Amino acid sequence: MKVSDIISKCSFTLLVEADTERDITGVYTGDLLSWVMGHGEEGQCLVTIMSNVNVLAVASLLDLSCVILAENVKPDDEFIELAKEKEINVLSSSESAYTICTLLYEALK
Repeated sequence: MKVSDIISKCSFTLLVEADTERDITGVYTGDLLSWVMGHGEEGQCLVTIMSNVNVLAVASLLDLSCVILAENVKPDDEFIELAKEKEINVLSSSESAYTICTLLYEALK
């Protein structure tokens, strides 16, 4: 499934569009970025409530397909500009991380 597919299936808001035709290989959720760095895998989407630029560093390092910000977290302009520069898809949802993960589970199976 592609990033563009989960945007429509799960009603996520697209904040930064990079390559929405990227395949999603799985989902990882977490807010402790050092843990995400050690356990996340290329192609996964990251579900988090963190909106600092370190999230984008981890997303870039792991080559994640997208970052989904839960609970209506609003990133600042620096985050948005860096996501555009690094070409990282950034999505948003009003749902909790748990609910987002259940939506993604259903969409990806």
